[in-house]
Amino acid sequence: MKPSFCSYSFGCRVNHAEKEELDRQMIKAGYSNTPNLPNNPNLPNTSNIVIINSCAVTTKAEREVRQLIYQLKRKNPKLKIVVTGCATTNWLKLNRSLKEADLLVDNQNKEYLVELIDKKFSHSKKINVEDADLRPVQSSHDHYLRQVLSSTWLRSGRAIIKIQDGCQRFCTYCIVPNLRGKPKSKAVDNIINEINGLNENIKEVIFTAINTEAFGLDTEESLTELINKTIKQTKLKRISFGSINPWSLTDNFFKCYKKNIQTGRMVKYFHVPIQSGSDKILSLMKRNYTREWLSEALDKLCKIDPLVFIGTDIILGFLDETCRDFEDTYKFLEESPISKFHIFRFSKREHTAAYYMAKRLKEPDTQTKIKRAKALSDLSKRKYNSFLQEHVNQTFSCLLLEKKIDEFHEGLLNNQIPILVKSDNKDIAEIKNVKIIRYKNGRLFGKIV
Repeated sequence: MKPSFCSYSFGCRVNHAEKEELDRQMIKAGYSNTPNLPNNPNLPNTSNIVIINSCAVTTKAEREVRQLIYQLKRKNPKLKIVVTGCATTNWLKLNRSLKEADLLVDNQNKEYLVELIDKKFSHSKKINVEDADLRPVQSSHDHYLRQVLSSTWLRSGRAIIKIQDGCQRFCTYCIVPNLRGKPKSKAVDNIINEINGLNENIKEVIFTAINTEAFGLDTEESLTELINKTIKQTKLKRISFGSINPWSLTDNFFKCYKKNIQTGRMVKYFHVPIQSGSDKILSLMKRNYTREWLSEALDKLCKIDPLVFIGTDIILGFLDETCRDFEDTYKFLEESPISKFHIFRFSKREHTAAYYMAKRLKEPDTQTKIKRAKALSDLSKRKYNSFLQEHVNQTFSCLLLEKKIDEFHEGLLNNQIPILVKSDNKDIAEIKNVKIIRYKNGRLFGKIV
């Protein structure tokens, strides 16, 4: 009998999609999946193997991965720890060791991870990818079906599918192109087959990518083609994106979105990582767009549907960011239709252009970064709460999730806004019409109608 495993994921939705796919592959190979736990080594853990899909987008992200590994190993020295992902790739590139990890696998060899685990922990000798006989491991279909719905996401009727990897942009602050490589896309027909092979319980698929703009460049396809074919050739009730890059917001995309929003199957939510609202900082970041262009693109989204929910990522304290630059970003966000921001404080990464730019350009001190982050966080809370209140007394379709808070189930409206609804367990993973009856303390409450 093969050992049990659990997995952790740090960072972006792509990492989470890879984790979900890895879980399915491990189960198919005959491994037993213990419940996925939060990134907390102090919780009970009965697994023999822990797999960590790491992140390297910031130094803080790498530090959190290392801390988890140290704590897991200290608590259970016999635990086998497998680490893959961007942080692992970075460590291997820099020839940095991590003695607490039993197996390190970079992004290039991640697709062989299950086979490498199989061989590593059934042999005493060190396993190299070049030496391994990498063939799919057969398993019973019944065993797979019993465990594949162990994911909370899947039990709630949602699945994440990675459609693209890699990036060609090389923004000056970003290490990801060095760790993920050139853009690589799944063929649209393969994605459609993957969707149609999902459990019938699945109502929503979230497409994830490192750079949606690069989707289809290598397969001579496009994002709009993926959307149109998914609408026509699958029975999915909902289609959404984990994140969509600004460069994807083209006239063709807007036409596609406007046409398909009428079906009720496209989620009215877009996470658009703009990174800054200052033209000077955008230029230093090599983002190749301006605040004026961004404003026009976001306004086009809102004209299609006023209750589209738009979120973003902002990097604070970039090189040479002055008070004026910060004020430009603050004003842009204040006046834009963006309702929620994820705020990151800039940290320079080796092997990026910004790492070398820092020799001639200074970044704001830590206290200034903290102060500016607080100001943007407060603005985000005000805008988000105001946006929530616009939903009261309106009716929306709502996907009911497994997660409960007191006597309420959590649900997601068709613009991904979370709400609380009283419902039976039989409604989990079902889409119901829900009327929003009140807003209280940053939460929406609704009832099934």
